[in-house]
Parts: sequence; structure tokens; C-alpha cells
Amino acid sequence: MAKKEKTAEEQAFINPIDKDKVAETPGLLPYAHTAGSAVIRPEDKGRIRGNAMTAMYDQTDRQMEQLRKQMETLMAQAKSLNERMTVSEMIYQADIPFQPVIHHYYHLYQRKSDGVHLLSMIAPSEWGRKKPYEHIATVRLLGDHTWEVIES
Repeated sequence: MAKKEKTAEEQAFINPIDKDKVAETPGLLPYAHTAGSAVIRPEDKGRIRGNAMTAMYDQTDRQMEQLRKQMETLMAQAKSLNERMTVSEMIYQADIPFQPVIHHYYHLYQRKSDGVHLLSMIAPSEWGRKKPYEHIATVRLLGDHTWEVIES
């Protein structure tokens, strides 16, 4: 078969699209290159930064709240330990007419007349109508010879 020769009309074809408006690599453009292309919006750096800051503040607030709770627990433990030490000092300076036994409950009183402390096995409810002493604390002797305050 013989080759068909191009007609003058085919040879004179001129592309109607301006060369300045045609991209060689349209997939790499930072914007949509046709009307039907997906919309490409630039990132809003202020919003991204704002979201990151919000997340950071939220996380640090949570950690601060956790530390606050831990400090409250430690303060409660310190207060309990201080109370235990104060009561232990009062007990060891008090009149103790018996040998205390470990893990038994005792009651610390203060004599109303002269303010002297007394450790007793008698509970406040066992005194009857007239109570000669003011009840300070109910305690229990621990194995290390410190006193646990049961009721103050």
C-alpha cells in the first residue's frame, strides 16, 4: 500500500491552545490545571499551629492536674504522719500504768484537773456518766513501736 500523503490542510494544522497555557507536567502543579481538577487549597499554617497549641495546652493541663492530685495525696500523707508523730510523743510522755501489747487498741486521755496525759485500755464509752478525762485519740501500737491514730 502506498503511503498516504498529508494534505495541505493537515499540514497547516495549528493548535488553538496557547503554548503559554499548556503545562508539560500538569500533575506537579501546585494548583488545579483544568476546570474539572480537584481543588487544591494551601495549608492554613495558622490553624495548624493553633490546633497544635491547643493539644499541647490540653496535655500539659492534664499533667498538671495529675501532679496536683499527687501533691494532695502527699500532703495528706504528711499531715497523717505529723499527727501520728504528735500523738506518739504525747503517748510516750504520758502515764502508762501497763505494758502495751502490739496491735492492741488503746485510748489517750488528758486529765481535766492538771492536763497530764494518760494511756488507758478503757474506751470513752466505757466510763459511764462521769468522765474524769478528756478523750484525745484512739490508737493502736504497731510492730515498730509507733502508734497508728485510729480516731482523733
